[in-house]
Amino acid sequence: MTDDRPVAPSLDDPVLTSLSESVGGPAGAHGRGHRWWTPVRVILAVTAALFVLGMVQKAPCYTADWSNGEERFAKMCYSDMPYLYVGRGFAELSWPYDDDEQTRARYDVMEYPVGISYFAYGAAWITQAVHGFPDVVARGKLPVAQLGADQDVIQERSDYVAVSAVLLGAITLLGAWLLARTHRSRPWDAMLFAAAPVLVLNGLINWDLLAVTLVAGALYAWSRDRPLLTGILIGLGTATKLYPLFLLGAILVICLRRREYAKFAVATGAAALSWLLANLPAMLTGWEEWKVFWSFNSERGADLGSVWLVLSQAGHTFDASTINDVSWLFFIAWCVAVMAIGLMAPETPRMAQLGFLIVAGFLLINKVYSPQYVLWLLPLAVLARPRWRDQLIWQAGEVFYFAAVWWYLGGFLQPGSGDEPGFYWLAIGLRLLCELYLIGIVVRDVLWPQFDVVREGRGFDGWPPRRRAAKDSGRSLSPGDSDRPLSSTGPLA
Repeated sequence: MTDDRPVAPSLDDPVLTSLSESVGGPAGAHGRGHRWWTPVRVILAVTAALFVLGMVQKAPCYTADWSNGEERFAKMCYSDMPYLYVGRGFAELSWPYDDDEQTRARYDVMEYPVGISYFAYGAAWITQAVHGFPDVVARGKLPVAQLGADQDVIQERSDYVAVSAVLLGAITLLGAWLLARTHRSRPWDAMLFAAAPVLVLNGLINWDLLAVTLVAGALYAWSRDRPLLTGILIGLGTATKLYPLFLLGAILVICLRRREYAKFAVATGAAALSWLLANLPAMLTGWEEWKVFWSFNSERGADLGSVWLVLSQAGHTFDASTINDVSWLFFIAWCVAVMAIGLMAPETPRMAQLGFLIVAGFLLINKVYSPQYVLWLLPLAVLARPRWRDQLIWQAGEVFYFAAVWWYLGGFLQPGSGDEPGFYWLAIGLRLLCELYLIGIVVRDVLWPQFDVVREGRGFDGWPPRRRAAKDSGRSLSPGDSDRPLSSTGPLA
């Protein structure tokens, strides 16, 4: 039988082994965990503490009622939430997909997928319930500029961020719990998510943590060999942010290798149906408004954090159509390469590995890279390569970019002799190099599975328990001893 006890981090990770010397050294052979402080509970406690720290990081903007434009960039506490509360009509409890002409003339359409729009709308209801449901009809008679300057609305705007933060905190705890339970003998891998610097800094910029938790749920469901639930969560994730759709590519490679075509069909069908059901309320109440997400992203030009922005600022002009065509051609070629790597690998790659490679390729060439997009990769990255050294190298580039993008937007990086934001270009390049580093490590782990620390650990050596017992005892295998490696079953997903 395999040992299902949690792998001790101080024995598993060289960085933690070295750090453990300051507190008595690595865990001993007879060491036992605390009865109450199980790995999952410790991870949830750290997640909660670090998420609160992320709320504190936004405190300068919260204290200033989000009104000081320069301070939000100088102190790097910017969030989209308070500005969209007024700018998209949530202060009047306007339904994001209202096709009323007066509403549309007054407010821009919410440019996010429906999952985020529903969440933002629900948070607005909770915020106004806290404030006793102010008269939104009277507000509708005020000019938007005057409404945004109203002291009651300004206070609501700050409380709206607080309400959203509490809800997102609970959702993030769920994501950490799911990641901790994905690999039964490696719950501590989720600590890389719980204690991630990028989670602290980027968690409250927008509502991306909704999709992050749905991706964590999909990874958990696949590890439990539940393709239907996996597909449902991918579909809901795609209705919240587009990128969870790319996990179906990872499942395709796995199912091709295992010849489990029915599982892929079930996951894909469930994803399509759940996506449609999630989108139906928006489609039925405002078809044109629902299409704005797609048209907005199609017509968008070179934007923050992208290679396209660097090229554009360097004097190479591209229209949106050209960027779309080149980006999609690159991404298709990238996906073909990931599929080839997955099919050639000696062992079936894990879903987190393939999913990370696909999503990372999409972000490399995307026309925009907002700071919170790093969260898209986080749950995939920590399960694809659960090593502190590699995670910290990757996130160091993201933290540097996080600082640089706010200083760039605040105008603090402009050189005295010209307008070329060279320091910002450096930050973009460093971020890309750190991401490519982690991509290279994951590709190595896929092609040479002996480097994959998850397969290395107890219960993940690629052998079913009965076959491992037979091999270790030197006896011949009986017909009842399955020779199907664990790498093609749920636990190694």
